[in-house]
Amino acid sequence: MPTNVLGTELRCCCRNPVTGFYRDGYCRTGPEDVGLHTVCVLVDEDFLDFSVLDGNDLITPRPEYGFPGLKPGDKWCVCVTRWAAALKRGLAGKVDLEATHSSALEFVSLEDLKAHAVEANL
Repeated sequence: MPTNVLGTELRCCCRNPVTGFYRDGYCRTGPEDVGLHTVCVLVDEDFLDFSVLDGNDLITPRPEYGFPGLKPGDKWCVCVTRWAAALKRGLAGKVDLEATHSSALEFVSLEDLKAHAVEANL
């Protein structure tokens, strides 16, 4: 089983809506995942708006892909580079550290992730 950024077993991010590159609820990654969907984010309005403006509309439902569209309060596996870009603009969403894949640490620091952790992770 993959590990999370805390060095323990990777927890499920969300199954309602079902997330993850492999649509299994986990922020796992592999060679096919060029976007590196490794950060489990509790999305808020600011992050969703940033993502739309940055070219990735996570709000609009896309039934043809089985995507229901997200609303504030949903959890979703996002690309680590998108989360890092939101961080630079002060718009990073809260992170579930136990459900964020350890490979995210290749792009962002554990300190930055912890500074944006959901309360349960502190």
